[in-house]
Amino acid sequence: MDFSSVHNHHEHGVFQAVLDLSKSYPEIARNEEWLIDVACLALNRVTPRYIRHQADFHFYLTDKERNEHARTVNTAVREAFEFVRARAGGVPAN
Repeated sequence: MDFSSVHNHHEHGVFQAVLDLSKSYPEIARNEEWLIDVACLALNRVTPRYIRHQADFHFYLTDKERNEHARTVNTAVREAFEFVRARAGGVPAN
Protein backbone atom coordinates (compact mmCIF):
# COMPACT_ATOMS: atom_id res chain seq x y z
CA MET A 1 0.00 0.00 0.00
CA ASP A 2 1.35 3.43 -0.95
CA PHE A 3 0.63 6.22 1.54
CA SER A 4 2.93 8.76 -0.13
CA SER A 5 0.00 10.94 -1.23
CA VAL A 6 -1.00 11.60 2.40
CA HIS A 7 0.31 14.86 3.84
CA ASN A 8 -0.49 17.55 6.37
CA HIS A 9 -2.62 20.28 4.80
CA HIS A 10 -0.73 22.94 6.77
CA GLU A 11 2.72 22.09 5.36
CA HIS A 12 2.51 24.25 2.25
CA GLY A 13 1.11 27.25 4.12
CA VAL A 14 3.70 26.99 6.89
CA PHE A 15 6.60 26.61 4.46
CA GLN A 16 5.42 29.63 2.46
CA ALA A 17 4.92 31.71 5.62
CA VAL A 18 8.44 30.82 6.80
CA LEU A 19 9.85 32.04 3.49
CA ASP A 20 7.70 35.18 3.50
CA LEU A 21 8.34 36.10 7.14
CA SER A 22 12.05 35.28 7.01
CA LYS A 23 12.60 38.77 5.57
CA SER A 24 11.60 40.12 8.98
CA TYR A 25 14.12 37.85 10.71
CA PRO A 26 17.35 38.21 8.68
CA GLU A 27 19.49 36.92 11.54
CA ILE A 28 17.60 33.62 11.38
CA ALA A 29 17.06 33.61 7.61
CA ARG A 30 20.78 33.32 6.91
CA ASN A 31 20.83 29.91 8.63
CA GLU A 32 18.91 27.26 6.67
CA GLU A 33 18.88 24.87 9.64
CA TRP A 34 17.14 27.49 11.78
CA LEU A 35 14.51 28.07 9.07
CA ILE A 36 13.80 24.35 9.02
CA ASP A 37 13.52 24.44 12.82
CA VAL A 38 11.04 27.32 12.53
CA ALA A 39 8.93 25.29 10.09
CA CYS A 40 8.94 22.25 12.38
CA LEU A 41 8.03 24.30 15.43
CA ALA A 42 5.21 26.05 13.58
CA LEU A 43 3.82 22.77 12.23
CA ASN A 44 3.76 21.41 15.77
CA ARG A 45 1.73 24.43 16.90
CA VAL A 46 -1.11 23.96 14.41
CA THR A 47 -3.63 21.13 14.51
CA PRO A 48 -2.65 18.65 11.80
CA ARG A 49 -5.14 17.99 9.03
CA TYR A 50 -4.04 15.10 6.91
CA ILE A 51 -5.32 14.97 3.36
CA ARG A 52 -4.57 13.33 0.03
CA HIS A 53 -5.46 16.09 -2.42
CA GLN A 54 -4.88 19.77 -1.66
CA ALA A 55 -7.29 21.02 -4.34
CA ASP A 56 -10.16 18.88 -3.06
CA PHE A 57 -9.62 20.08 0.49
CA HIS A 58 -9.62 23.76 -0.52
CA PHE A 59 -12.85 23.26 -2.44
CA TYR A 60 -14.65 22.38 0.80
CA LEU A 61 -13.25 25.24 2.90
CA THR A 62 -15.35 28.35 3.45
CA ASP A 63 -13.79 31.80 3.15
CA LYS A 64 -13.97 32.09 6.93
CA GLU A 65 -12.06 28.81 7.33
CA ARG A 66 -9.43 29.89 4.78
CA ASN A 67 -8.91 33.19 6.62
CA GLU A 68 -8.71 31.43 9.98
CA HIS A 69 -6.20 28.97 8.54
CA ALA A 70 -4.02 31.84 7.30
CA ARG A 71 -4.16 33.61 10.68
CA THR A 72 -3.37 30.41 12.56
CA VAL A 73 -0.41 29.61 10.33
CA ASN A 74 1.01 33.15 10.47
CA THR A 75 0.70 33.25 14.25
CA ALA A 76 2.38 29.85 14.61
CA VAL A 77 5.23 30.86 12.30
CA ARG A 78 5.82 34.19 14.07
CA GLU A 79 5.85 32.43 17.44
CA ALA A 80 8.29 29.85 16.06
CA PHE A 81 10.62 32.60 14.77
CA GLU A 82 10.55 34.25 18.19
CA PHE A 83 11.22 30.92 19.91
CA VAL A 84 14.26 30.25 17.70
CA ARG A 85 15.48 33.83 18.11
CA ALA A 86 15.28 33.55 21.91
CA ARG A 87 17.27 30.32 21.91
CA ALA A 88 19.78 31.13 19.17
CA GLY A 89 22.36 32.33 21.63
CA GLY A 90 22.74 36.04 21.20
CA VAL A 91 21.20 36.51 17.78
CA PRO A 92 20.31 40.21 17.74
CA ALA A 93 16.71 41.29 17.30
CA ASN A 94 15.72 43.42 14.28
